[in-house]
Formats: sequence, C-alpha cells, structure tokens
Amino acid sequence: MPNHRSAEKRMRQNEKRKQINRSNRTRVRSSIKKLRVALASGDAKELKSLLTATVSTVDKAVQKGVLHKNTAARYKSRLTANANQAAAK
Repeated sequence: MPNHRSAEKRMRQNEKRKQINRSNRTRVRSSIKKLRVALASGDAKELKSLLTATVSTVDKAVQKGVLHKNTAARYKSRLTANANQAAAK
C-alpha cells in the first residue's frame, strides 16, 4: 500500500487507465475476431462492412495509445489483403 497521498492518487489513476486500456484492447480484439469469422464464412457484403468497422476500431486504438502505429498498419494490411482475396473467390 502507498504511504503518500501522491502515491495513492497515482494508484487510482493507474487503475482507471488500466480499465480504459483493457476495454479498448478488448474492443479491437473482438472486432478482429468477428472479421476473421466473416472471412471464414465468405460473405462478401458482411466482409466489406466489417472491414471498414475493424479498420476504424484499429485506428482509434492507435489514437488512444493501445496499439503501436506499425502494429495497426500490419493488422490492417493483412486483414484487407485477406478480405480482398476472399471477395475475389
């Protein structure tokens, strides 16, 4: 347990940020999983809408500091390539 008021405040702030980061990370992972399930099913119309939503979610995660920009770019690139490949079939 912290012994100073500033340390107590820092603990409260860290806990709050942890919850925010966790929810944002969960949102990104869920969105990517939904898109991957749609890729497996092969529904082109659903793929297009989920792809735009997932890319948006990933971009927001970068802005919030949850993901590194290069990691986000890699996710978006791979998911888009897979979606395009599935749509071509």
